[in-house]
Amino acid sequence: MVLKTFGWSFAITALGLVAAVFYGGWTAFGIVAILSVLEISLSFDNAVVNAGILKKMNAFWQKIFLTIGILIAVFGMRLVFPVVIVAISAQLGPIEAVDLALTDKDRYQELVTDAHPAIAAFGGMFLLMIFLDFIFEDRDIKWLSWLERPLAKLGKIDMLSVCISLIVLLIAAITFGANAHQHGGVHVDKAQTVLLAGIAGLITYMIVGGLSGYFEDRLEEEEEREHEEEEQAAREGKPKSAIALAGKAAFFMFLYLEVLDASFSFDGVIGAFAITNDIVLMALGLGIGAMYVRSLTVYLVRQGTLDDYVYLEHGAHYAIGALAVILLVTIQYEINEIITGLIGVVLIGWSFWSSVRRNRALAEAEGDAGTKTEVTSGV
Repeated sequence: MVLKTFGWSFAITALGLVAAVFYGGWTAFGIVAILSVLEISLSFDNAVVNAGILKKMNAFWQKIFLTIGILIAVFGMRLVFPVVIVAISAQLGPIEAVDLALTDKDRYQELVTDAHPAIAAFGGMFLLMIFLDFIFEDRDIKWLSWLERPLAKLGKIDMLSVCISLIVLLIAAITFGANAHQHGGVHVDKAQTVLLAGIAGLITYMIVGGLSGYFEDRLEEEEEREHEEEEQAAREGKPKSAIALAGKAAFFMFLYLEVLDASFSFDGVIGAFAITNDIVLMALGLGIGAMYVRSLTVYLVRQGTLDDYVYLEHGAHYAIGALAVILLVTIQYEINEIITGLIGVVLIGWSFWSSVRRNRALAEAEGDAGTKTEVTSGV
């Protein structure tokens, strides 16, 4: 089952890591491995969401999502999108950016370093909004309850996430942006650039969130209409076109999933800039991670174990929050990419272990309850 589901992911991992060694030696191997783990950790909650919706789709649309969808996710968001970000921020044409990255790495590195304050501010705000919207939402399951309970109460205040993000952006522009790191070790005032890029990141998050919400609403409306037509057909004794109805609902599911995947892919790409500016290594690492996310989605659907590790989503979002802070700090200071990558891995590992401990405690509690019932009944 595992080999059948993750077989392609294992193969792509082997090819990607070998390519990394040939491209940049063992250092590149390590960076690609960290990026792969980072992408998986950041997108684990995406896999959970995907699996929850994918299991409602028929076999045809599941296959569409896992074929065409993976092409969009890997080649569109993980390969093309990083080039577009660099091209825009460094004011280059996309072809020129790719050519420069492959033929003149030193010059490319200089351009990316000079553009990093804008990239970091844009991505930092986008990731910060994802994190804040998560921790301010009142959830039935809480991981760090001592922190999440009071934050959930504060979250009842409208637009709190946006207000906090704007305050953080203003502080970052005044402090880090006023002394931004550039190539050659010099520091220049880029407060205005940081401010504008950060606002653009907030707007992008709102647009993506709006599109996701739109498709989610359309999906709910379509499912409700389908249910009403099924009831009416049953009352009148008429056959209904189950394929057409399922097709429409599945089509909206597919669109919704692609918007969601794009948003989660975006935070993975932005987070990758906190680890490396090399688009080749970025594409290899994020591409490997994207394959595992797709395989994990299929595994969760087939095994039906979406609720087994309930704290992993929390760990992923705390990793996103940590990356947001790191990106803003890197506007002025350099942070080793190994440290950056390990923070996300540690948070995900911690949340996984907490989930395992919770499951064990629940199993022991159920066992104790069963024993008491037997004793009480005289068995």
